Amino acid sequence: MGTESGEAGITRVLFCGPYFPASQDYTRDYLSQYPFIQVDEAALDDVPHVIGNYHICVAKNKRLDSDTIAQAKQMKLIMQFGVGLEGVDIDAATKNGIKVARIPGDVTGNASSCAEMAIYLMLGLLRKQNEIQDSVNQRKLGVPVGDTLFGKTVLILGFGNIGVDLAKRLRPFGVKIIATRRSWCSNSQAPLQSDAGLDQNSMSDDLVDVKGSHNDMLNFAGEADIVVCCLSLNKDTAGIINDSFISSTRKGALLINIARGGLLDYEAVVRHLECGHLGGLGTDVAWTEPFDPNDKILKYKNVILTPHLAGVTEHSYRAMAKVVGDVALQLHAGTSLTGIEFVN
Repeated sequence: MGTESGEAGITRVLFCGPYFPASQDYTRDYLSQYPFIQVDEAALDDVPHVIGNYHICVAKNKRLDSDTIAQAKQMKLIMQFGVGLEGVDIDAATKNGIKVARIPGDVTGNASSCAEMAIYLMLGLLRKQNEIQDSVNQRKLGVPVGDTLFGKTVLILGFGNIGVDLAKRLRPFGVKIIATRRSWCSNSQAPLQSDAGLDQNSMSDDLVDVKGSHNDMLNFAGEADIVVCCLSLNKDTAGIINDSFISSTRKGALLINIARGGLLDYEAVVRHLECGHLGGLGTDVAWTEPFDPNDKILKYKNVILTPHLAGVTEHSYRAMAKVVGDVALQLHAGTSLTGIEFVN
């Protein structure tokens, strides 16, 4: 960035808010040998007041609206420490000449980390993790009776990077895999051939037994023992896991969410847990975050909640910190920005 780097030729990177602290810690560690790159974090409420001093903003879970973006007079890039950009007003950034980008999950280990969390939640529900802890506390042996992944049918909603990595890891468990992807043709329910090679997205067809578009969700729901939500959150998918969808699932089916809390209709999930139709909920994300530890949904033994840490692993965070650090160095040098995916 050279002469545009601000005071004393320093390129300044702002991380928004106190959550996911390893993101700025690992980035600062990676850039420690470069004194001309400054990495700061600001409280969520302080971001609009200080954003004008920075050249790169890592949004995390901060909502960057048009008013906040208008204050970013020196900003060159808004990016996410991961893939979700639903909180960024991309149109406002574009109007202000600011590029917006995400870090592709398939090159940093973020997708594989999220996939492993999905399996953790599945196994936790199948083996009745909360009841296991009760047995430990009550000095019981041999209870509860759990279940296996073997022989189950898993429906993956959203067969992107996380869905692909999840399917790869599920195969050895002996499950049947159904998946949906927006670009796939609807009602394509014939089993895929294992020698079909790679499709246009370089995803091996033999990972999936049955595939279809998102329009097939309701039809597929009744075939699945476990539903895993890997969808992106947008105006079309908000609340998509609703009464209609959950009612279409098998009685006792498990619901796993490692994407965004807003994909699930909260009241619909609670109702189906209460009546026993939904066999369990495992979610790494919530409707409001941080999650209320007194929320009524946590009274159910068949609910496992983790605090939005599916992608928070040493492997993925070190890799993503390197991407952010390299982008800061590239911006400072005035060279092309690589390793990120631009959305505007």
